[in-house]
Amino acid sequence: MDRSSRPGTFPASSTTRIVDVQVPVAIGHAYSYRVPDGMEVRPGEVVTVPLGPREVVAVVWAENPAPDPRLHNRLKDISGKLDVPPLKDELRTLIDWIANYTLSPRGMVMRMSLRMGEHLGPERTRPGVRLSGEPPRRITPARRRLLAVLSDGLLRAKSDAAREAGVSAGVVDGLVDEGTLTTEPMPPSPPPPPPDPDFAVPDFSRSQRAAVDAMRALASNGTFHAALLDGVTGSGKTEVYFEAVAETVRRGRQVLILMPEIALTGQFRDRFAARFGERPLEWHSELTPRNRARNWAAIAAGEAQVVVGARSALFLPYASLGLIIVDEEHDQAYKQDEGVRYHARDMAVVRAHIAKIPIVLASATPSVESEVNARKGRYQRIALTSRFGGQHLPRIELIDLRREGPSRGRFISPRLAAEIGSAIERREQALLFLNRRGYAPLTLCRGCGHRFACTICDAWLVDHRFRERLVCHHCGFSMPRPPRCPHCAAEQSLVAVGPGVERLQEEAAALFPDARTMVLSSDLITSIETMRSELNDIAEGRVDIIIGTQLVAKGHHFPRLNLVGVVDADLGLGNGDPRAAERTFQLLNQVIGRTGRETGHGIGYLQTHQPEHPVMKALVAGDREAFYASEIAARERAGYPPFGRLASLIISAGERPSAESFARRIAAAAPIDERIQVLGPAEAPLALIKGRYRFRLLVKSARGVDLSGYLREWLASAPKTKGNLKLEVDVDPQSFL
Repeated sequence: MDRSSRPGTFPASSTTRIVDVQVPVAIGHAYSYRVPDGMEVRPGEVVTVPLGPREVVAVVWAENPAPDPRLHNRLKDISGKLDVPPLKDELRTLIDWIANYTLSPRGMVMRMSLRMGEHLGPERTRPGVRLSGEPPRRITPARRRLLAVLSDGLLRAKSDAAREAGVSAGVVDGLVDEGTLTTEPMPPSPPPPPPDPDFAVPDFSRSQRAAVDAMRALASNGTFHAALLDGVTGSGKTEVYFEAVAETVRRGRQVLILMPEIALTGQFRDRFAARFGERPLEWHSELTPRNRARNWAAIAAGEAQVVVGARSALFLPYASLGLIIVDEEHDQAYKQDEGVRYHARDMAVVRAHIAKIPIVLASATPSVESEVNARKGRYQRIALTSRFGGQHLPRIELIDLRREGPSRGRFISPRLAAEIGSAIERREQALLFLNRRGYAPLTLCRGCGHRFACTICDAWLVDHRFRERLVCHHCGFSMPRPPRCPHCAAEQSLVAVGPGVERLQEEAAALFPDARTMVLSSDLITSIETMRSELNDIAEGRVDIIIGTQLVAKGHHFPRLNLVGVVDADLGLGNGDPRAAERTFQLLNQVIGRTGRETGHGIGYLQTHQPEHPVMKALVAGDREAFYASEIAARERAGYPPFGRLASLIISAGERPSAESFARRIAAAAPIDERIQVLGPAEAPLALIKGRYRFRLLVKSARGVDLSGYLREWLASAPKTKGNLKLEVDVDPQSFL
């Protein structure tokens, strides 16, 4: 039953209008509020309402023509209406759909569309300063720098003037007080300039023209249509789907381009500007609150025609969305694993279907789900089978570590080291790839065998030499690396076991002392600007050897890179994940695809203990079709997605017996349905995280079953969590930890 949270002060009359308002908190239903006399609201409009002791930004969800009469004297009034565009029916339908599918509270899904309610409404006026009065009586070095910056007489924001001059805000205020500077309100920021679809149309190769024609036809279709842009690395997929963007812009509609990592947006925006003359609008978590508010308003008003962003950009209130593109559609980063658990690629397809607009999924290594949809004709496949400019695809060779491994304490084999040396002599770049952060994944005592483990997680502490800390990658716990063993007190007995990227840099520096090296790893990035600067250094040839984690595999363009050495190609194959083979194939294919994109011939070396593994064989043979055929057949036999459906239930508590007991009670309450299997409970592979013991139930069903409906019915009659017990539901899980 919809309800309000405290009594109002006026009784309802027969003419009182009641509406249901969705508030951005963890509830699945709307609350009923009165519309004050003289206020006009309609579904989708953004309002402020009292909720308990505070006011929150919320959205009118629906009319309520027949409210419960018992609530009339308890209803509260809507406080106000914000001067922002309403959430369209299409977006509210998407929010309802995702909440229903993922079993998430609708308020939390809607919250993503409001940016958590921050800074909504007209842009706040910023104070500006300009030079206009007499010079100050007292001149200091700081004042002199500020006056030099403002000597052109132009109006600048106070914060910008202080930053340009390298002074504090107090210096600016002091000159305002003396009358040397005057303050004026800054004019509102102009809307972003529109991209020009005819600014620089490329000269496409013969192999690209058919794909370009298909892109233009898809964009002008005007209805829902899904296409898989399936092109080898370096084939020009971005330039090809830019033609769909251009066609959509010509039609006056907006375009959303989703990317898996915000680090990609800098290089991408440069390529966009080269094609369209202007950069697209950005949307990601690193934006300042002011820029988020400004961009949100521009998108909602239809002033931003092209938006490039991370997965959260899917929930923005576009005024006239006409096309969605999901770049690197196979990437794991599209899965949100906290809060509302959703897969942005799949929800993008849902949004396109609701809005009746086309969507393009682009990848050199499509997900098995998208590959199956293309093979079954649900998606149109648009193929690019050769690299742009006639460049050859990289050759791949295996280095069997059982026969030609490195010497003890080393991780780069002699053959790989020799090839890297040759590449440096040719003034080419080399990349050493290892998907493991830090210096070493384990530290132990040679005296007593003590292993350093997290105190609140079921995980070893990773040695980070650059930070001089031992760190848990699951909860963030860290501690200084001690001088002696805490168990036996032995000194100088601690030894790092196994390699991370920091250790590889140490080894590369010893092997190639004159080479310039750089580590690219997410834990070493202090800001998105730093990341873009480092990528630019690589692109311009100021680095000889790049040592990186999976961050380097995500769509970067390194013109001088012609050699990739994968230090441990087996790393992702042994964790029991049903998607392990697919992910390893995609990751290695993508990282080796960074090579040979402009000049020379690219080559990738895979150091492996399993040269006979199907993934290794497929990579070396360049036989992508054989890999997909094998993987699809295995999924179909096992009934795994996309031929079946999965859901994961994670039960956690501060005490192991409580978690296990509650998990068994939940399992016992599962409705009987012969189309559905409930497996478990069993300890999760990571049984302890942040001091919470975890048990998992895995639910498996046929493809056509309404698994969300089954879960909803199950949990409605199941025991409820109490105390520190917690139950999390993940429909379509991507991780099995």
